[in-house]
Amino acid sequence: MPPAANSSSGLSRLRRIESSRVFQTLVISIIILSALAIGAKTYELSPLANQTLTVLDFAITLFFLVEILFRFAAFPDKKRFFLDGWNLFDTLVVVGSLIPLENSDAVLLGRLLRVFRVLRLVSVVPELRFLINSLLKAIPRMGYIALLMFIIFYIYAAIGSLFFARVDEVLWGDVAISMLTLFRIATFEDWTDIMYVTMEPYPFSWIFYVTFIFLTAFVFLNMMIGVILEVMSEEQNAKQAQKAHDERDDITRQLHSVQAQLTALSKQISQNSEK
Repeated sequence: MPPAANSSSGLSRLRRIESSRVFQTLVISIIILSALAIGAKTYELSPLANQTLTVLDFAITLFFLVEILFRFAAFPDKKRFFLDGWNLFDTLVVVGSLIPLENSDAVLLGRLLRVFRVLRLVSVVPELRFLINSLLKAIPRMGYIALLMFIIFYIYAAIGSLFFARVDEVLWGDVAISMLTLFRIATFEDWTDIMYVTMEPYPFSWIFYVTFIFLTAFVFLNMMIGVILEVMSEEQNAKQAQKAHDERDDITRQLHSVQAQLTALSKQISQNSEK
Protein backbone atom coordinates (compact mmCIF):
# COMPACT_ATOMS: atom_id res chain seq x y z
CA MET A 1 0.00 0.00 0.00
CA PRO A 2 1.41 3.45 -0.90
CA PRO A 3 2.67 5.70 1.94
CA ALA A 4 0.01 8.32 1.11
CA ALA A 5 -2.74 5.73 1.55
CA ASN A 6 -1.23 4.60 4.85
CA SER A 7 -1.05 8.22 6.04
CA SER A 8 -4.66 8.92 5.04
CA SER A 9 -5.87 5.72 6.70
CA GLY A 10 -3.95 6.52 9.89
CA LEU A 11 -5.32 10.07 9.99
CA SER A 12 -8.86 8.81 9.54
CA ARG A 13 -8.33 6.34 12.37
CA LEU A 14 -7.05 9.09 14.68
CA ARG A 15 -9.99 11.33 13.83
CA ARG A 16 -12.45 8.51 14.56
CA ILE A 17 -10.82 7.95 17.94
CA GLU A 18 -10.80 11.67 18.74
CA SER A 19 -14.49 12.09 17.85
CA SER A 20 -15.58 8.89 19.57
CA ARG A 21 -17.91 9.08 22.55
CA VAL A 22 -15.48 7.12 24.74
CA PHE A 23 -12.63 9.57 24.14
CA GLN A 24 -14.84 12.62 24.65
CA THR A 25 -16.29 11.16 27.85
CA LEU A 26 -12.78 10.45 29.14
CA VAL A 27 -11.65 14.02 28.48
CA ILE A 28 -14.77 15.49 30.11
CA SER A 29 -14.28 13.24 33.15
CA ILE A 30 -10.67 14.38 33.56
CA ILE A 31 -11.71 18.03 33.28
CA ILE A 32 -14.35 17.52 35.98
CA LEU A 33 -11.76 15.72 38.11
CA SER A 34 -9.42 18.67 37.61
CA ALA A 35 -12.14 21.08 38.73
CA LEU A 36 -12.78 19.01 41.87
CA ALA A 37 -9.05 18.92 42.62
CA ILE A 38 -8.81 22.71 42.27
CA GLY A 39 -11.78 23.14 44.60
CA ALA A 40 -10.31 20.72 47.13
CA LYS A 41 -7.12 22.80 47.36
CA THR A 42 -9.11 25.73 48.76
CA TYR A 43 -9.76 23.75 51.97
CA GLU A 44 -7.46 22.98 54.86
CA LEU A 45 -6.25 19.45 54.16
CA SER A 46 -3.86 17.02 55.72
CA PRO A 47 -0.30 16.72 54.35
CA LEU A 48 -1.16 13.34 52.82
CA ALA A 49 -4.19 14.81 51.02
CA ASN A 50 -2.11 17.73 49.74
CA GLN A 51 0.54 15.36 48.47
CA THR A 52 -2.14 13.25 46.77
CA LEU A 53 -3.59 16.33 45.09
CA THR A 54 -0.13 17.35 43.89
CA VAL A 55 0.40 13.94 42.27
CA LEU A 56 -3.11 14.08 40.82
CA ASP A 57 -2.46 17.55 39.41
CA PHE A 58 0.72 16.30 37.73
CA ALA A 59 -1.15 13.32 36.23
CA ILE A 60 -3.95 15.56 34.96
CA THR A 61 -1.46 17.98 33.42
CA LEU A 62 0.33 15.09 31.71
CA PHE A 63 -2.98 13.76 30.40
CA PHE A 64 -3.94 17.15 28.95
CA LEU A 65 -0.54 17.42 27.28
CA VAL A 66 -0.94 14.00 25.65
CA GLU A 67 -4.51 14.84 24.68
CA ILE A 68 -3.60 18.11 22.94
CA LEU A 69 -0.76 16.36 21.08
CA PHE A 70 -3.18 13.64 20.02
CA ARG A 71 -5.67 16.23 18.77
CA PHE A 72 -2.88 17.95 16.84
CA ALA A 73 -1.90 14.63 15.25
CA ALA A 74 -5.53 13.93 14.31
CA PHE A 75 -6.06 17.38 12.78
CA PRO A 76 -6.14 17.19 8.94
CA ASP A 77 -4.29 20.46 8.23
CA LYS A 78 -1.58 20.94 10.87
CA LYS A 79 -0.82 24.49 9.69
CA ARG A 80 -4.37 25.60 10.47
CA PHE A 81 -4.61 23.93 13.88
CA PHE A 82 -3.80 27.10 15.82
CA LEU A 83 -6.06 29.25 13.64
CA ASP A 84 -8.96 27.73 15.55
CA GLY A 85 -9.53 29.86 18.64
CA TRP A 86 -10.54 26.90 20.80
CA ASN A 87 -7.42 24.93 19.85
CA LEU A 88 -5.26 27.95 20.65
CA PHE A 89 -7.02 28.45 23.99
CA ASP A 90 -6.62 24.77 24.94
CA THR A 91 -2.94 24.83 23.98
CA LEU A 92 -2.22 27.96 26.03
CA VAL A 93 -3.99 26.51 29.07
CA VAL A 94 -2.15 23.20 28.78
CA VAL A 95 1.24 24.83 28.23
CA GLY A 96 0.57 27.25 31.09
CA SER A 97 -0.31 24.35 33.37
CA LEU A 98 3.25 23.09 32.90
CA ILE A 99 4.50 26.07 34.92
CA PRO A 100 5.79 24.63 38.23
CA LEU A 101 3.98 25.87 41.29
CA GLU A 102 6.98 25.68 43.61
CA ASN A 103 10.00 27.99 43.61
CA SER A 104 8.76 30.05 40.73
CA ASP A 105 7.99 33.72 40.21
CA ALA A 106 5.01 32.70 38.06
CA VAL A 107 3.19 30.77 40.81
CA LEU A 108 0.08 32.96 40.57
CA LEU A 109 -0.04 32.65 36.77
CA GLY A 110 0.34 28.88 37.00
CA ARG A 111 -2.48 28.57 39.52
CA LEU A 112 -4.70 30.87 37.47
CA LEU A 113 -4.17 28.79 34.33
CA ARG A 114 -4.95 25.66 36.30
CA VAL A 115 -8.28 27.25 37.24
CA PHE A 116 -8.90 28.01 33.56
CA ARG A 117 -8.57 24.31 32.81
CA VAL A 118 -12.20 24.05 33.90
CA LEU A 119 -13.10 26.24 30.90
CA ARG A 120 -11.77 23.49 28.65
CA LEU A 121 -15.10 21.81 29.29
CA VAL A 122 -16.59 24.44 26.98
CA SER A 123 -14.17 23.61 24.17
CA VAL A 124 -14.74 19.86 24.54
CA VAL A 125 -18.55 19.83 24.66
CA PRO A 126 -19.86 20.87 21.19
CA GLU A 127 -23.12 22.27 22.56
CA LEU A 128 -21.33 24.60 24.97
CA ARG A 129 -18.86 25.62 22.27
CA PHE A 130 -21.81 26.43 19.99
CA LEU A 131 -23.40 28.66 22.65
CA ILE A 132 -20.17 30.55 23.34
CA ASN A 133 -19.46 31.05 19.63
CA SER A 134 -22.97 32.37 19.10
CA LEU A 135 -22.64 34.74 22.06
CA LEU A 136 -19.28 36.09 20.85
CA LYS A 137 -20.62 36.69 17.34
CA ALA A 138 -23.70 38.41 18.76
CA ILE A 139 -21.67 40.91 20.81
CA PRO A 140 -21.03 43.38 17.92
CA ARG A 141 -24.75 43.55 17.14
CA MET A 142 -25.62 43.79 20.82
CA GLY A 143 -23.19 46.70 21.10
CA TYR A 144 -25.57 49.02 19.25
CA ILE A 145 -28.41 48.00 21.53
CA ALA A 146 -26.15 48.59 24.54
CA LEU A 147 -25.27 52.05 23.16
CA LEU A 148 -28.97 52.90 22.82
CA MET A 149 -29.55 51.62 26.37
CA PHE A 150 -26.74 53.86 27.62
CA ILE A 151 -28.40 56.88 25.99
CA ILE A 152 -31.73 56.03 27.64
CA PHE A 153 -29.99 55.48 30.98
CA TYR A 154 -28.23 58.83 30.68
CA ILE A 155 -31.42 60.73 29.82
CA TYR A 156 -33.36 59.16 32.69
CA ALA A 157 -30.41 59.67 35.06
CA ALA A 158 -30.25 63.37 34.20
CA ILE A 159 -34.01 63.72 34.72
CA GLY A 160 -33.88 61.78 37.99
CA SER A 161 -30.98 63.86 39.28
CA LEU A 162 -32.76 67.14 38.45
CA PHE A 163 -36.04 66.20 40.13
CA PHE A 164 -35.18 63.71 42.88
CA ALA A 165 -31.80 64.96 44.20
CA ARG A 166 -33.59 66.97 46.90
CA VAL A 167 -35.60 63.90 47.90
CA ASP A 168 -32.67 61.48 48.26
CA GLU A 169 -29.15 62.79 47.75
CA VAL A 170 -27.66 59.29 48.16
CA LEU A 171 -29.57 57.80 45.21
CA TRP A 172 -29.99 60.81 42.93
CA GLY A 173 -27.13 63.16 43.89
CA ASP A 174 -25.57 63.35 40.41
CA VAL A 175 -25.80 61.68 37.01
CA ALA A 176 -23.32 58.91 37.83
CA ILE A 177 -25.08 57.93 41.07
CA SER A 178 -28.44 58.19 39.31
CA MET A 179 -27.28 55.74 36.62
CA LEU A 180 -26.31 53.25 39.34
CA THR A 181 -29.73 53.71 40.90
CA LEU A 182 -31.37 53.14 37.53
CA PHE A 183 -29.35 49.96 37.07
CA ARG A 184 -30.69 48.81 40.43
CA ILE A 185 -34.20 49.62 39.24
CA ALA A 186 -33.64 47.78 35.95
CA THR A 187 -32.71 44.65 37.92
CA PHE A 188 -35.90 45.04 40.04
CA GLU A 189 -33.86 45.35 43.25
CA ASP A 190 -36.36 47.01 45.67
CA TRP A 191 -37.29 49.51 42.99
CA THR A 192 -40.75 50.05 44.48
CA ASP A 193 -39.18 51.37 47.69
CA ILE A 194 -37.30 53.98 45.66
CA MET A 195 -40.46 54.86 43.75
CA TYR A 196 -42.64 55.33 46.86
CA VAL A 197 -40.10 57.72 48.40
CA THR A 198 -40.17 60.02 45.36
CA MET A 199 -43.95 59.72 45.01
CA GLU A 200 -44.45 61.60 48.28
CA PRO A 201 -43.32 64.97 46.87
CA TYR A 202 -44.00 63.97 43.24
CA PRO A 203 -47.19 61.84 43.04
CA PHE A 204 -46.82 61.25 39.29
CA SER A 205 -43.20 60.13 39.48
CA TRP A 206 -44.40 56.55 38.97
CA ILE A 207 -44.56 57.40 35.26
CA PHE A 208 -40.77 57.90 35.33
CA TYR A 209 -40.18 54.42 36.75
CA VAL A 210 -42.79 52.55 34.73
CA THR A 211 -41.61 53.94 31.39
CA PHE A 212 -37.98 53.26 32.27
CA ILE A 213 -38.69 49.66 33.27
CA PHE A 214 -40.81 49.15 30.15
CA LEU A 215 -37.94 50.28 27.93
CA THR A 216 -35.13 48.43 29.68
CA ALA A 217 -36.77 45.25 30.97
CA PHE A 218 -39.09 44.57 28.07
CA VAL A 219 -38.01 46.35 24.88
CA PHE A 220 -34.22 46.22 25.11
CA LEU A 221 -34.11 42.80 26.77
CA ASN A 222 -36.24 41.30 24.01
CA MET A 223 -34.07 42.99 21.41
CA MET A 224 -31.00 41.35 22.99
CA ILE A 225 -32.69 37.96 23.00
CA GLY A 226 -33.75 38.43 19.38
CA VAL A 227 -30.18 39.20 18.29
CA ILE A 228 -28.81 36.15 20.12
CA LEU A 229 -31.47 33.85 18.63
CA GLU A 230 -30.76 35.20 15.14
CA VAL A 231 -27.03 34.58 15.50
CA MET A 232 -27.66 31.10 16.93
CA SER A 233 -29.84 30.29 13.92
CA GLU A 234 -27.10 31.48 11.55
CA GLU A 235 -24.51 29.46 13.45
CA GLN A 236 -26.69 26.35 13.29
CA ASN A 237 -27.05 26.70 9.53
CA ALA A 238 -23.31 27.24 9.14
CA LYS A 239 -22.62 24.22 11.35
CA GLN A 240 -24.84 22.00 9.23
CA ALA A 241 -23.18 23.27 6.04
CA GLN A 242 -19.71 22.61 7.53
CA LYS A 243 -20.77 19.12 8.58
CA ALA A 244 -21.97 18.34 5.06
CA HIS A 245 -18.69 19.72 3.66
CA ASP A 246 -16.64 17.57 6.05
CA GLU A 247 -18.63 14.49 5.10
CA ARG A 248 -17.95 15.17 1.41
CA ASP A 249 -14.24 15.58 2.19
CA ASP A 250 -14.19 12.28 4.07
CA ILE A 251 -15.87 10.51 1.18
CA THR A 252 -13.41 12.10 -1.26
CA ARG A 253 -10.44 10.99 0.85
CA GLN A 254 -11.82 7.47 1.09
CA LEU A 255 -12.33 7.34 -2.67
CA HIS A 256 -8.76 8.53 -3.24
CA SER A 257 -7.50 5.90 -0.80
CA VAL A 258 -9.45 3.16 -2.57
CA GLN A 259 -8.26 4.43 -5.95
CA ALA A 260 -4.65 4.38 -4.74
CA GLN A 261 -5.07 0.83 -3.46
CA LEU A 262 -6.62 -0.29 -6.75
CA THR A 263 -3.79 1.36 -8.70
CA ALA A 264 -1.19 -0.39 -6.55
CA LEU A 265 -3.01 -3.70 -6.91
CA SER A 266 -3.24 -3.24 -10.68
CA LYS A 267 0.51 -2.56 -10.90
CA GLN A 268 1.22 -5.62 -8.79
CA ILE A 269 -0.97 -7.80 -11.02
CA SER A 270 0.75 -6.43 -14.12
CA GLN A 271 4.18 -7.16 -12.69
CA ASN A 272 3.15 -10.70 -11.74
CA SER A 273 1.70 -11.34 -15.23
CA GLU A 274 4.89 -10.13 -16.85
CA LYS A 275 6.91 -12.56 -14.76
